Amino acid sequence: MKKVLLLLIVLCIFGCKKYVVSFEQPTEMKLDNLKLEVFLDKKKVQDINLKATNEMPTYQTAELSISDEGKHLLQVKTKDTTFSYDVNYPEEKYIVVTAHLINNGKLYIGIRKQNYKFRF
Repeated sequence: MKKVLLLLIVLCIFGCKKYVVSFEQPTEMKLDNLKLEVFLDKKKVQDINLKATNEMPTYQTAELSISDEGKHLLQVKTKDTTFSYDVNYPEEKYIVVTAHLINNGKLYIGIRKQNYKFRF
């Protein structure tokens, strides 16, 4: 029984591949309560509601599970626009998603990707 339990723990540690995605909570009050729908490989994985703050931005972190290494499609859908990004696992497994208002009033979702954890 101990061997089976040990094998299960080892498989979970090495078999679970995840993207760690941090969503920056904006400092722009016009973006308060903005709903983001997150899709990974065209499957909806999570809904995020942004909470605006007047101070330093905060971050909400989510772990998105994948089954294999290689190129994946990360999509973030807002009110009427979908932003699509290609991300590679494991080279880009830590991602920060930020929402910005452009001068013309349109919303833009940007991402930063890297292989090691971000420091906030």
